[in-house]
Amino acid sequence: MHRRDIDMTRGPLLKAIILYTIPIICTGLLQLLFNAADLVVIGQFRGSRSVAAVSATGAITNLIVNLFIGLSAGTGVTVAHALGGNHQEEARRTVHTALPTALIGGVALAVIGVTFAETFLRLMNTPERVLALSAVYMRLYFCGMPFNMTYNFCASILRAAGDTRGPLIYLSIAGVVNVVLNLIFVTLFGMDVEGVALATTISQALSAFLVVRALLMRTDACKLELKKMRFYAKQFAKIIRIGLPAGIQGAMFSISNVIVQSSVNSFGSEIIMSANGAAANLEGFNYTALNAFHQTAVNFIGQNTGAHQYKRVKKIYWICSACVVVLGLAGGTLMYTFGRPLLSMYITDSLQAISFGMMRMTYVTLPYFICGLQDLGTGALRGLGSSFAPMLISVLGVCGIRIGWIYTVFAIPKYHNLPGLYIAYPLSWLATYICLFIVFQIVYRKRVKADLAQHPEESPQNV
Repeated sequence: MHRRDIDMTRGPLLKAIILYTIPIICTGLLQLLFNAADLVVIGQFRGSRSVAAVSATGAITNLIVNLFIGLSAGTGVTVAHALGGNHQEEARRTVHTALPTALIGGVALAVIGVTFAETFLRLMNTPERVLALSAVYMRLYFCGMPFNMTYNFCASILRAAGDTRGPLIYLSIAGVVNVVLNLIFVTLFGMDVEGVALATTISQALSAFLVVRALLMRTDACKLELKKMRFYAKQFAKIIRIGLPAGIQGAMFSISNVIVQSSVNSFGSEIIMSANGAAANLEGFNYTALNAFHQTAVNFIGQNTGAHQYKRVKKIYWICSACVVVLGLAGGTLMYTFGRPLLSMYITDSLQAISFGMMRMTYVTLPYFICGLQDLGTGALRGLGSSFAPMLISVLGVCGIRIGWIYTVFAIPKYHNLPGLYIAYPLSWLATYICLFIVFQIVYRKRVKADLAQHPEESPQNV
């Protein structure tokens, strides 16, 4: 075991979960801070039009990227199962399959994003006044996709092995470079959205280099040897089986967000667009903190499933759930309380935009802990090795309800307003969480029963 790795299959769970999760939270929050620096720098030196231009790309970018990012989740679960079951060769083959998968996926994303940027933005009803700036930002951003994919796949391997501090360190270094380059390109060189996009791409290249270097330096089953990189059929198939549904789920989430963004764009107001973008960016901090427990559940449950430690699996689920509720309620309340000064960091030229941002925070930020519970349910099921069920439930629940709401209730003139749009978020989260909770209980019992049938010598204390 590497010196930074946390043992997930032995010892007290609460302490291990907290020690494991804190670096993930810090990593995600730092990533968002560095991404927020793009909007803050643009807002301070270029105004609401440039903020709207960058914000308009978020939903469509996530739609395209999430399909491939899901495969990194498949990589993490496959490694976690192998390590938990002490299948060293399977872990090695997964590691050496992951990197070429990341590189090919990243190149494909770059080609798609650069070629069809303007087409995608027009399909989202992006106003002509910001369309050109949005297209420039999107094309440059997608040039960094090979680096983005490499970082995500390699970081998922490290986390599956129990190392969450490494990715935090590498992202911190790259993030500082991103902020410095933002200021240099925008303030010194007089660049606009192209400056922050270029800074992001360069910092992604640095983070990819650092995380690959970390794998090259390991001495265990997760050590990367470049000459051994290839597609191992069995491991690649498992990555696809678990990761593809996760990617489809992420893409479908993004489709619903694209439709929400299009609904925001349909008001034809740059003020509403910049308010929505700024509030959504702030919500990302809450989401990232809660989503860290999703990642913790995936890997802790994954390793304990591989080790047939099912009693620990149940404890992991409940500990993570309690953490999500406490952190979600505290974070949502705190963010709403200081909403206006936080929004004013992004929006410097419109009090009305800040008011619109507060409207979104009322309906979306305050009940965000429900979103965290929903994500945790998805992660727990993936950790058990079930990826299709959470995908189907999430697509029908979150996406189906959200899209259905927009084309029915929101379409009614009386409810065709921002509250009528934003209420779809908590409603879809709650319905989906309830379904995921029920299915987790069913899949857990089936998995325990199947394992006991295959391994009758299994100790009852483990189940």
